[in-house]
Amino acid sequence: MGVSMSVPEKGISVVTVDFPPVNALPVRGWFALAEAVRAAGRDPEVRCVVLAAEGRGFNAGVDIKEIQADGHEALIGANEGCAEAFAAVYECETPVIAAVHGFCLGGGIGLVGNADAIVASDDAFFGLPELERGALGAATHLARLVPQHLMRALYYTARTASAAELHAHGSVWRVVPRAELRAAALELAGEIAAKDGRLLRMAKAAINGIDPVDVRRSYRFEQGFTFEANLSGLADRVRDTFGKEGA
Repeated sequence: MGVSMSVPEKGISVVTVDFPPVNALPVRGWFALAEAVRAAGRDPEVRCVVLAAEGRGFNAGVDIKEIQADGHEALIGANEGCAEAFAAVYECETPVIAAVHGFCLGGGIGLVGNADAIVASDDAFFGLPELERGALGAATHLARLVPQHLMRALYYTARTASAAELHAHGSVWRVVPRAELRAAALELAGEIAAKDGRLLRMAKAAINGIDPVDVRRSYRFEQGFTFEANLSGLADRVRDTFGKEGA
């Protein structure tokens, strides 16, 4: 359980997240993920990073129960941890491929929205249930996956979009049966890793340099409203209904 790293093929590092039962990451999980991705990117032998997960789904966001138990300290930790993990993916010196299965919710959107490419299983779905969890954030990253008006509708309603829908919008590279997900992600990673390593790193820096949105700054701006909702007590009232029948 936790975050692990492996090297299945030359030039490819796989960072795998495993926090049962649903990959809702505790504060320490977000920081561990950030460090693993940064470590992989710093390795001169690595030319592509694959971000994957074990279990029922790719990512269910932050651990709400931890925040309910530990209050503002856990909230601050989760916000900082998410910001670091998302930035680690975006700033990774090499391209990052997200291999997504099952649910990709909340913080999961922050990860895949900052990845360079997404390969998804045919059972994958993506969404931001933040308004139902007493939080705000990651619209910055959802806007990188779907057009602006669809992003707003999905955000306000807390609905999800399927991997097939995102593939139609061009944000998912390939949709495959779940059993073929890891192989499909490694196939794309292998094609990328076949390129010159130094040139790949230059390409990643160049592409980030022309990005029209400062994703770290934009996300931190969103997080300010999460703090406001918590300080006002609004977030607690919404969050206290989480997981309760009829909520």
